[in-house]
Amino acid sequence: MTTDALLPALTARVRETAHARTPACPCGAAPLPAPPLADRPDTTEADRPDSTLADRPDATVVRHAGTVAKAHAADADRAALALRVTVAARLPGILLPPLGPAPVDLHGRLVTFWPYGTPVDPEDPDAAPWEAAATLLARLHRTPAPVAVPPMRGPAKAARAVARLRTAAPHHPDTAPVLHAWDTLPAWARGEAAMPDTATLCHGDLHLGQLIRHPAPAGRWLLIDVDDLGTGVPAWDLARPAAWYACGLLPPEDWHRFLTAYRAAGGPAVPSHGDPWDALDVPARAVTVQTAARALTKAVAADRPLDEAERSLVDACARMTAVGRSAPRG
Repeated sequence: MTTDALLPALTARVRETAHARTPACPCGAAPLPAPPLADRPDTTEADRPDSTLADRPDATVVRHAGTVAKAHAADADRAALALRVTVAARLPGILLPPLGPAPVDLHGRLVTFWPYGTPVDPEDPDAAPWEAAATLLARLHRTPAPVAVPPMRGPAKAARAVARLRTAAPHHPDTAPVLHAWDTLPAWARGEAAMPDTATLCHGDLHLGQLIRHPAPAGRWLLIDVDDLGTGVPAWDLARPAAWYACGLLPPEDWHRFLTAYRAAGGPAVPSHGDPWDALDVPARAVTVQTAARALTKAVAADRPLDEAERSLVDACARMTAVGRSAPRG
C-alpha cells in the first residue's frame, strides 16, 4: 500500500476513533473533510480538526481533534511493538499512554492510537524543556521494565543509517570520514553485538520532538514514540544532546541544564558527580555518525552541498578518527 493510499485511510480511521471517544467532537462529526486552511484565514494549523503531523517512509501520523493515529514502518514487528505499547500503558507518568492495548492492521501497516498533546515549540528554543526531558529519562531509566521488551533499537537504527550512506554515496568525499568514525566504535554500538547493559529501560531515540504536554495545551510533559523503546545502555538516551554539545550545535548552558537535571533525578547513565564522558563517549560518537550519515544521504539525494550544521557533524566524524577517544572539542 502506497503512502498516497494510506493517508486517506488513516485519516478516516482516526476520525472514527476520535468520534467514538468524544461524541461532541469540535468538528461537529461532519462527514465531509474540513475546509482548506487557506479558506479560513483566522485559523492556525493547530486549530484544524484534521491534520497530518508526519508523513515519512517510516511513519505516517495524523490527528483528528484530540486523537492521533500512527502508521508504523512497514517492517515493524507486531509482537515487539505490542510489548512497547504495553510499557507505555503501564508507565503513564513517564510515557504517553496509548488509547488501545495493541496495534491494529490498516492496509498492511500496524497502527496505534494516542491522545493528542502539545509538542515543543521549535520557534522558541529558550523555552525548550531540557529539565523535563532529563527528569523523565532518569525516571524511565530507574523503572524496571513492566513487561519483557526487546533491546532498545538505537544502535540498530544507527547501523541502518550508515548502511544507507554506503549505498547512496559510496564515493562522496565526505563519506570516508563518516565510515572511518563508524569503524572505530565497539561492536555493540554498531548493532553487531549485545549491549553491555541488558536490563535498563531506555527510550532509544530521545530528542525534543519526543516530548508533548498532555492534556493539551498545558499539561505535564511526557515522552512519546515507543518504536525504539527497550532495554540497553541508558547513556544512549543522553547521546543526542551530548553529541550536539560536543559538535557546538547545543549551547553549553542548555547541555548543563539537561545534565544537571538528569543527575538531580538520580539518573543511572552517568556518575552523579565528576566527568560524565567515560559513559557518554561511545553513544555520543555513534549518534554523531548516525546523524552525519543521514544528513549526507539527504544532501546527496537532493544534489545540494551540506549546510553549516551538517558540515559540523561530518567534521566531528573526521576528528574522531584523528584524535581517538576524548572529551568534547578535545
